[in-house]
Amino acid sequence: MSPDEDRTPFGQSDVVRLQDEDAVATLVTGAIQGLWEVVNQLTRLRRARRENFRVTIFGSARLSPGTFAYAAVKQPATELTSLGCDIVTGGGPGLMRAANEGAAAVAPASGERSVGVRIALPFEQEVNPFVGAVYEHRTFFSRLHHFMIVADAFVVVPGGIGTLLELSLAWQLLQVRKLDNVPLILVGEMWSGLVDWAQRAMLREDAPSPMPATSGSRTACARSTRRSRSFARAARRGSRPERRRDRSGRTGRALSGPSRSPSCTRRTAGPCGRADSR
Repeated sequence: MSPDEDRTPFGQSDVVRLQDEDAVATLVTGAIQGLWEVVNQLTRLRRARRENFRVTIFGSARLSPGTFAYAAVKQPATELTSLGCDIVTGGGPGLMRAANEGAAAVAPASGERSVGVRIALPFEQEVNPFVGAVYEHRTFFSRLHHFMIVADAFVVVPGGIGTLLELSLAWQLLQVRKLDNVPLILVGEMWSGLVDWAQRAMLREDAPSPMPATSGSRTACARSTRRSRSFARAARRGSRPERRRDRSGRTGRALSGPSRSPSCTRRTAGPCGRADSR
């Protein structure tokens, strides 16, 4: 066959015809993977300095104003905003609204202090009225990625499957060190069972794991369980959890403030990149 005969009517020899489904699938897959690499590279970018420490709060969309849980989320969001933090939520109703309302009570004229990262759902048509800056996503994948990039700390309050999904991704990225120095705080008795299960099932000697369980990992998990229960007791009392000392002698504090000054420089890593200052 001559070179001229090998050419398609479009004048190219590498054209993929729509009738060739296997070739089309290969082309589309390669193109999508190329786009992912573009996203991976772009998400490595960070500001040299960000004004405020950002706390992302995950929680139920089903709990209404006037409930105990709503007030218990609104109060710490207000305190965190007073300390100089920005509050980031899913922008919807329920406990997301409670967190945004708490932030807006302190900084009503500053949109960036109360942020909503939305997902398009048929049963949640509008962003809650206390969101100052809103970001819209059509897929859970991109929305979850957005949460992981912007957060300096995660606070997980009671919720359902969506909250569990958000918690699981943050936990996984911390485990494999794609996130670094980002606190993950579970608030409420409902999470104690999850942490207890993780201790029993994931840290036992014969559990499927890339590395053997250590006494340090068990200690850290147990400490996380104690903190979760302390937060729940404090929420019921309407007071701040007491300061405690860990075994190294350092003093730690629960949800009364961020682990560092809001304006400090932090080392963190995006889900797809190495650690960068922000």
